[in-house]
Amino acid sequence: MTTEGTVEAFRRAESLVAQRRPLEAIRVLEPVLDIASDKKSVQLLLGRAYLFSAQFRRAELAFLRVLELDPSDHYARLVLGRTLQRQGRLIEARTQLRLAATMNPDPAYQEALGEINARIAVDSRAR
Repeated sequence: MTTEGTVEAFRRAESLVAQRRPLEAIRVLEPVLDIASDKKSVQLLLGRAYLFSAQFRRAELAFLRVLELDPSDHYARLVLGRTLQRQGRLIEARTQLRLAATMNPDPAYQEALGEINARIAVDSRAR
């Protein structure tokens, strides 16, 4: 695959994720991964596609790879936190969401952190 073809496939996969067609996006990304699996943007898009297709363990691994490449990526921490939350791993999720909200005080990040804190509080009262 040429560089131009790789970029085109990546853009197509972005469009498919935006259209909530994650399984198609994963298929389109396969040749891109052969060439650019060490690219943060590719891993982040792959993780999002896995997350949207409820392949949570694979999503987690992709987001962890992004964080290996760039530990300061607040968005990767946010979506990793959401992925862990979907797996019921609330304490781990809270850690990632807390880091994301600290790195980027966006209201959506604060909301995600508040949501997980509330869930943990409710769960602890139910015990």
